[in-house]
Amino acid sequence: MGIIEIEGMEFYAYHGCFSEERIVGNRFMIDLRLETDTSKPELTDNIHDAVNYQTAYQLVKREMEIKAHLLEHLSNRILKQLFQELPTVNKARIKVSKINPPLGGRVEQVSVILEKNKTDFQ
Repeated sequence: MGIIEIEGMEFYAYHGCFSEERIVGNRFMIDLRLETDTSKPELTDNIHDAVNYQTAYQLVKREMEIKAHLLEHLSNRILKQLFQELPTVNKARIKVSKINPPLGGRVEQVSVILEKNKTDFQ
């Protein structure tokens, strides 16, 4: 079993419960941890046997473009797509952070962390 981490993906997106957030937008940071069997790519050195990081990034980017009210919903949606499009991933953890959320005071970020197994979506 191997672990792949894609950290610090930054996006400008339009997620939030307040209508202003869905119009003005905000910065988001995403960290992704994927657990997969790496035994085959360790031997073959072939990208087709491994989790393609670019595919994972493009999937996250695509989902970030679809508005959501809640970070929980967005996080779950991203994980569901990851398991569908990257079949060798067995377990994944995502951290979605909204930078400078509009909470009425200085807050650096608010984050939601979800961890799921492939079987959670079957």
